[in-house]
Amino acid sequence: MSGGDGQSLAVVVFLGFVAVSLLLCGLAAADLDDPEHFYAGGSAAFGPVGGGLAIAGDYISAATLLSTTGSVALDGADGMLFAGATVVSLCLVLRILGEPLRRSGVFTLGDFLADRLGDPSVRRALGVATLVVLTPLLLVQLGTAGHIMAAMFGLPDGALTGCTVAGGALMVCYAAFGGMRGTGYVQILKVGVTLTAVVLVAGIVLARFGWSSSALFDAARKHSGAGAAYARPGRHFGPSLAGRLDLISFQATLLVGAACLPHITMRLHPLRDARTARRAFGWAVGPVAVVCAGVVVAGLGACALIGGDALRAADPGGSTALLMVTGALDPADGVVRHSMLFAIVACAVFATTLAAVAGITLAAASSLARDFRNRPAHGAGAGSQAREIRRARVAIVLVGAAAVVLSAVLADRGRLTLISLSFTVAASVLAPVLLYALFLPGHTATGVRWTVYGTLPLIVLLLTGSPAVSGIPTAVFPDHDLHWFPLQTPGLITIPAGFLLGLVGRDRSRAAPQQPWSERQFVHRG
Repeated sequence: MSGGDGQSLAVVVFLGFVAVSLLLCGLAAADLDDPEHFYAGGSAAFGPVGGGLAIAGDYISAATLLSTTGSVALDGADGMLFAGATVVSLCLVLRILGEPLRRSGVFTLGDFLADRLGDPSVRRALGVATLVVLTPLLLVQLGTAGHIMAAMFGLPDGALTGCTVAGGALMVCYAAFGGMRGTGYVQILKVGVTLTAVVLVAGIVLARFGWSSSALFDAARKHSGAGAAYARPGRHFGPSLAGRLDLISFQATLLVGAACLPHITMRLHPLRDARTARRAFGWAVGPVAVVCAGVVVAGLGACALIGGDALRAADPGGSTALLMVTGALDPADGVVRHSMLFAIVACAVFATTLAAVAGITLAAASSLARDFRNRPAHGAGAGSQAREIRRARVAIVLVGAAAVVLSAVLADRGRLTLISLSFTVAASVLAPVLLYALFLPGHTATGVRWTVYGTLPLIVLLLTGSPAVSGIPTAVFPDHDLHWFPLQTPGLITIPAGFLLGLVGRDRSRAAPQQPWSERQFVHRG
């Protein structure tokens, strides 16, 4: 196939995905006549199959495809641990939080905690935590979408800002017009596209090595430049004591933080009943497990076919490994972006990022519209439903505009640091808040505020003084070394601190009588 044909295919598939996804959002928009439909898609919008696939779509992000592939390619065993933690984390959220978070009329974590604790004053604290978690994720995903769009169309670097704006406009359309149901349709479509691309790449890689996983791993280890260390944990952060602690900290943060991301928990509120939640479990975990397994194979293939030094020279974090391996597997005119395989993979990555930013934007805007107002826990009255939806759509536009501006300003600076911030806040703030509210009788809004407003400054302080901000090639300021805190991911300190602050800050005199989730029985929602 000629180079022009490969690039033309990328454009055609890209435009086809955009057209179909906009059509699905338009069909969903016809039913968005009340907050229940806009925020939750209607009580039983998808059922277990669609609900599970939509959760999987929200869970699979650009970091899953690009950063994890790079980690496997450059760091071997560490990258495989990261991929495994990604799957295990989803199992945790569905097994531990899937059933307790179901509740009618609840659309955000602020809604849930206000209803669960019987104290609406907790909303603002949850709104702050939600925005701090989602904003960095949104910036990273949006920046990635701009890069992929520019690569597919063969545009110069100067067009990156325009591509970022175009991606932002699309995400606003998906979220504002499609609501939860429309973005759910987009997530389901994205899962199909991503599975196809990842399985295709993994299959071609394995075929190159005689369908032998051991031969593939041996070739990757040989070309990694690390020797036997490639097969042992610890390469990503180094063999020192600080490096080993950093690996534990990162794994704990990924495992706990990914389970509490607000755009994931938002998908759990509308599940109809416990049986639906349990059936959705398999439909969510299955695709994510397949994608993560394919990413591991692709990462090993990138290292085996291209070499660790070449991958690190292209991007110190390895984020280009997935796209670079397409050139080694299907070269066309010596230009990676002109190959047929690149067209398929690039479209899958773009679909992943675009669907991810739509889901994150909807969750952030929902929190902005609902958690920063003094209102009852269960939605708006009948007379204010139209105003509620208008307010949500205005919030989506505001969030989208702010994200586009910030993404253009930051460009590629500190992508991994932004991801670390999001997951650390989710693990250190949202996890203690949710687990205490569900399983600790007598937990109060005061304890929630202590966790949120006490842990957030600690995270910012430690992260600012860490190598993630200065001193290493992937840092925000790689040419300066001002770090004083040894860990790149401060979760080893901040996660226990978040749980401790929640306990210390509980005002037992104001505790409402509660029962732990295991003793509560909720009414079936038909």
